[in-house]
Amino acid sequence: MSSVADVADAKYVLLTTFRKDGTPVATPIWAVRDGADLVVWTVADSWKVKRLRRNPSVLVQACDTRGKQTFGPEVAGTGEVFDGSAAASKIAKKYGILGWLTVTGSRIRRGADGTVGIRVRDVA
Repeated sequence: MSSVADVADAKYVLLTTFRKDGTPVATPIWAVRDGADLVVWTVADSWKVKRLRRNPSVLVQACDTRGKQTFGPEVAGTGEVFDGSAAASKIAKKYGILGWLTVTGSRIRRGADGTVGIRVRDVA
C-alpha cells in the first residue's frame, strides 16, 4: 500500500481537492516529502486553499508536468494549511535553482504572507 510520502518523491504531484458539491479539482504541483507527510507550497488565496479549508480530504498521485498523465496509485490523504516559509524552503531545496528562483520571485511579488504550505497526511 502506498503512502502520501511515497507520492511526494515524484517530481510532480496531482493534488485533488473537492468543491462544495463534491466535484474533484486536480492541480499539478511541486511536492516534497517531510517525514511521513507530503508538503506543497502555493499562493495563499488560491482556490485549492479555499477548498481545502472547507474540506480537508485530498487525493495525491504522481503525474507529469501538466497533470495529463498520472503514474502509480492515487492515495487518499488529509490536508491542512500551514506556514508558507517552511514549505518554501523545502521546495527550494528539492527543486534546485528553479525552485529557488520561483520561491524568491514569489516572495518579492507577494510578500512573506502571500504563500502557504499544505501538509498532506495519510488517512488514519
